[in-house]
Amino acid sequence: MIGIVSYGGYIPLRRLSRMQVVQQMAWYNPLLYMLMAGDRSVANWDEDSVTMAVAASFDALHLVDTKSIDAVYAASTTFPFDDRQNAAIIAEALSLQDGVRTVDVSGSLKAGVTAIVAGLDAIESDSARKVLVASGERRYTRAASTLELLYGDGAAALVLGREHVIAEFLGSCAYHEDFIDHYRGAEKRFDYPWEERFIRDEGFGRIIPKAIKAYCEKYHTDISEFATVIYPCPFAREHATIAKKIKSAGVHTNLHEGVGDTGTAHPLVMLAHALDSAKPGDKIMVVGFGQGCEVVAFQVTDAIENIKRPKGITVSMARKKDIPYAKYLKFRDLIDADISIRAEAMPNTSLSALWRHRKMIHGFTGYLCKACGTPQFPPYPVCVNPACNRSGQMENYSFADKPGTVLMYTGDMLAASVDPPAIYGLVEFDGGGRTLLDFTDCELDNLKVGSRVAMSFRIRREDTTRGFTGYFWKAVPLME
Repeated sequence: MIGIVSYGGYIPLRRLSRMQVVQQMAWYNPLLYMLMAGDRSVANWDEDSVTMAVAASFDALHLVDTKSIDAVYAASTTFPFDDRQNAAIIAEALSLQDGVRTVDVSGSLKAGVTAIVAGLDAIESDSARKVLVASGERRYTRAASTLELLYGDGAAALVLGREHVIAEFLGSCAYHEDFIDHYRGAEKRFDYPWEERFIRDEGFGRIIPKAIKAYCEKYHTDISEFATVIYPCPFAREHATIAKKIKSAGVHTNLHEGVGDTGTAHPLVMLAHALDSAKPGDKIMVVGFGQGCEVVAFQVTDAIENIKRPKGITVSMARKKDIPYAKYLKFRDLIDADISIRAEAMPNTSLSALWRHRKMIHGFTGYLCKACGTPQFPPYPVCVNPACNRSGQMENYSFADKPGTVLMYTGDMLAASVDPPAIYGLVEFDGGGRTLLDFTDCELDNLKVGSRVAMSFRIRREDTTRGFTGYFWKAVPLME
């Protein structure tokens, strides 16, 4: 038996009220009135498709031995790097083994489901024991556009394998049509969409039912056998119309009102959301849409009742904080605001130094003294315990999964920051070790000495001149 062993998801903390956008920008684009219900998820300024994929992967790996992961398939159309493997950054942040195969899957919004099928093929051919499939998306849109209200940011991840399968793989089907509902040319920042009615009628409304029919014919099954049918379609009315066309009573919500369309990640986000409440025996069909469709199906096993459910999409959807529209515009670089002369110096990232310290920077790996058991970060060759001070007795020790406590903190209005004040302070980790860290996803009022925090892989800085994104770990206050 092969299939899904574990799953996880991540929706950013911040939400943009669509009504807020309508109130401020409908004078310019009256079409926004049609989309004013609910809110959409917004990545923080220090989040992108890679950091969100890391967060979702940590959620999916909460019960999985990372040493058993043989491959990482990362899917997105908004990877920060065109010519640097983004899956390799994810693998490094997760402290996976050096022998892991890393693959980027992109070029279409169905890439997330394509990555699932590729991962299952690797398991079926015995070229991998377990495969991590992670997809994250942060798409840029023009201000006051309908896409600004339709899109959302988020990520989801699956662990595929043969043992302890919670959802058995039933089959897959590909259906190809080079239908262009939108595109983004090379070196372009924004998607270019076509006319909405054309997209609905000739795209979602015609291609998705065709793909589902093709799957049912291939496996001699009927759509009525599926308890849940998942397909992306950001238009609520068309989403319901497709349900009538395929004659299914189990169509999963498109998560428009609380999240928005998370692009490549969206089929996986909806799947993770569906698995939160799935019961043994349920059959689930997942459709990815983009220049045709990719269809994959699973049947939930009894093992799902014995696993510890991840934080997943359900929990992260409930954890939210509103963001003012002006701040959203700044976070997306849609307004050119002065960030002070302190931010003008942008030294080149030393790639050789990054290579030497990659485990510390990307994996948040310090040392554990084998002589006295003291953890320390950064990793120094001499034990910081004054009663020990041994040298050369160190082994790698990960701080990425360790919660901590705030010992001291400050808000710095003089330091250059996208979201001032810059908040940083000293964190002591459970089990030992302490270091100075930036705080994120919080305001100064949210912190106090003794606050509990978790670690999160985030953007440290973006070198727009050279096109390089640097990452490190930050502290996120735990919601009480």
